[in-house]
Amino acid sequence: MTEVSRLLTAIDAGDPQAASQLLPLVYSELRRLAAAQLAGEKPGQTLDPTGLVHEAYLRLVAGQDSAEDNHRLFNGRRHFVRAAGEAMRRILVDNARRKLSLKRGGGRGRAEFDEENQAAGEAPEEVVAVDDALDGLAARNPQAAELVKLRYFVGLSIPEAATHLDISVRQANRLWVYARAELRRAIGER
Repeated sequence: MTEVSRLLTAIDAGDPQAASQLLPLVYSELRRLAAAQLAGEKPGQTLDPTGLVHEAYLRLVAGQDSAEDNHRLFNGRRHFVRAAGEAMRRILVDNARRKLSLKRGGGRGRAEFDEENQAAGEAPEEVVAVDDALDGLAARNPQAAELVKLRYFVGLSIPEAATHLDISVRQANRLWVYARAELRRAIGER
């Protein structure tokens, strides 16, 4: 059992010191993911890579993530990083939804899905449109939806995402082509 796996098990068992020991082991990887997400943000944004990592980490380790299975046992570093990517996605989408709320003058417009775009640098309208379309994709093909989350919201390359999904790069490329087409169709219907 790796040190990360041991600490994740200890956190799940309720050991308060394990959380403080885990962060230094995974921080650089999470910070790299967050920095990739926020690289395209406009100056003056309230989110920075450090803040995004800390918010995602708190949601995962402190059980603040209100989505499915709050106190789940992580099966090692890759599972934890994927869960952190999902938490970062939720934070970015929640932030985009707040920006679009009517009291802030938001409104939705048409957004095209482009593989070169990533969530952090995009307009809130596009982040919300992709997230809404992603829900439909997840119902039809959960693995394709996971790939989109890792590529679009976490900023991983195809080979990195393939590793996290335990699939070949070739299979990931085929899945990416399918997912992009499905998301373009879903966003176009909106």
